[in-house]
Amino acid sequence: MLRGSRRLTQLLHRPAFMSTRKLGSQPPDWKAAAPEPLPGTTTFAAQASLPLLPVPELENTLSRLKDTLKPIAWSKDELAAVDAKIAEFRTGKGPELHERLLERSKQHKHWLEEWWDNTGYLGYRDSVVVNVSYYYGFDGQPSTKPQSAAARAAYLTRATLLFRRQYKRGLLEPEATKDGPLCMDTYRWMFDCCRVPGPEGLDWSISYAKPGDTGDEGHHIVVFRNNRAWKVPTERSGEIVSTYELSQQMKYIYENSEGEYPGVGVLTASNRDVWAKDYAELASSPHNAAILQAIQSAAFTISLDSSAPLSPVHHSRALWHGDVVDGVPVGLQNRWVDKPVQYIVFDNGVAGLMGEHSAMDGTPTARLADEVLRSIAQLHPGRYDREDKLMTPIPLDWEVSPVTQRAIEVANGAARELVEGQELGFHLTKYGKRVIKTYGVSPDSWAQMVVQLAYRRLLGGAPRTGGTYEAASTRRFFKGRTEAIRVVSSESDAWAASMDDPDVSRKERKQLFDAAVAKHGTVARAAGMGQGVDRHLFGLKKLVKEGEEVPALFTDPVFLRSSNWVLSTSAVFSKHFPVYGWGEVVPDGFGVAYMTGFEDHLQFTVTSRKESPNAQFVAEIARAAEDLHALHTRLVSDSATKNRL
Repeated sequence: MLRGSRRLTQLLHRPAFMSTRKLGSQPPDWKAAAPEPLPGTTTFAAQASLPLLPVPELENTLSRLKDTLKPIAWSKDELAAVDAKIAEFRTGKGPELHERLLERSKQHKHWLEEWWDNTGYLGYRDSVVVNVSYYYGFDGQPSTKPQSAAARAAYLTRATLLFRRQYKRGLLEPEATKDGPLCMDTYRWMFDCCRVPGPEGLDWSISYAKPGDTGDEGHHIVVFRNNRAWKVPTERSGEIVSTYELSQQMKYIYENSEGEYPGVGVLTASNRDVWAKDYAELASSPHNAAILQAIQSAAFTISLDSSAPLSPVHHSRALWHGDVVDGVPVGLQNRWVDKPVQYIVFDNGVAGLMGEHSAMDGTPTARLADEVLRSIAQLHPGRYDREDKLMTPIPLDWEVSPVTQRAIEVANGAARELVEGQELGFHLTKYGKRVIKTYGVSPDSWAQMVVQLAYRRLLGGAPRTGGTYEAASTRRFFKGRTEAIRVVSSESDAWAASMDDPDVSRKERKQLFDAAVAKHGTVARAAGMGQGVDRHLFGLKKLVKEGEEVPALFTDPVFLRSSNWVLSTSAVFSKHFPVYGWGEVVPDGFGVAYMTGFEDHLQFTVTSRKESPNAQFVAEIARAAEDLHALHTRLVSDSATKNRL
């Protein structure tokens, strides 16, 4: 699953009474614009029976918090000081804030939703590129299908429109785990919608989806090529057009987008306040306002990118933020990064998805992409009635004022600086899930311990400056999204230290490893049940009223350090995703996207700022993965030798 918020660190560091809504900006009922799920349909059959997100017991949260701070403290004195503040909070302001939160939970079907939307995402003002958005890279077009970039885009389009129609009709099977169904609410923000920049510091999303829409009529997509936008009609007489006809439309776009077009799309990659100002200027032209509406109401968008990535690193970076050529961020000029689903198809047919994160986490789009890619092999190219003239895409050419032209130039510079300030590393291990399971270990816990060992070695003797975030899905609850798994534990630290201690035997290392894995599993399960630490504490802090003293716990250095996510980690899986990732969440941190579902390898993608030792960290991950594997194989060998004797 993808991580929950890129900015939980800032959530707990802001003033407690900071407003997340400003008058005249975000509509208070903006989420009502997306039609509610139809009751009784297959897709949403379980929605009404989903439990509400719980408010954990205060004592349980504080007990868990205290445990997580032990390996974060730099000294016994630091630990004693924060323990004293936890005790003070337990008997002082904590119970009062907890009662306020319980009261809020009675008045809201999801006590966290509005706070999380606004503080975690919509109020975040840096560029969503690198900082918030994520990407999935796709495997190749099936060999039985045409291999041109136009065909690649056409097959992705038709398969996605068929998925969209299944969703609109309520025929998608709801997601579920062995414990029960998962909430499908955020699927409302997958198609026909777009994030917009708020003029007063708070964004929102708008939806053009219509109640009762069955996915057959009135839909279109927008395609970008060489910065030129095109409105592509995707239905004829109430039917989704054929793959053949879509291919012809894509070819037409390729053939008619030569020349120079203004890179308006790069404006969407700006700081959100800057984009809001530039958006207002752009929309002041009725002609441009109509283009904006066409983009925002599109089912989804496709960027036909002039790059041709071949390596996993280039594939990743070309999706994550696009190429910079001769100082120009050509990739971002050809995007509209506010769309929740934006496919990118490169000139060599390589492809992927860039996702906007605010209203929807990565698991729904991972399912979308996985099902789309699986279904393409079965798609027939189709045909069209020769009596009907092939539909022609409609160019959407901007009116660019001098003010907007200057804004594009400024945005180009900011985007170039952003992209060139990032580093990305990639590693595949020599073994995967098949081997790990023979040792009776959860592949996710295994991967997390690899990262912990690697980071300890990377630090050398330097003190830890933050914690490790792993996303846990809380979609078992109505409108649930994520909770933080606090991976760092005394048990994981003890095991990691043992791996470089020559006085610790292999058997002892294994015992310590098993204890660390057990601890990780316990914390992960609690988080998935809505019993984590971070969302509860966030809610308590939100209820400190203006004028009230902020409890000392919330400003304690160990407490703040524990949610400074120097390692932001998470996993999804599709056998069709050879690359996947996002950016680091703090300046000195790393984003670690990993996959454990492949039988023969684990996949790690590591992002960071240029000044961080990215290559060294990737090398340490590789070494840690080999050392952990060697520990288990040697123990098996030791056991076999002992049995022979």
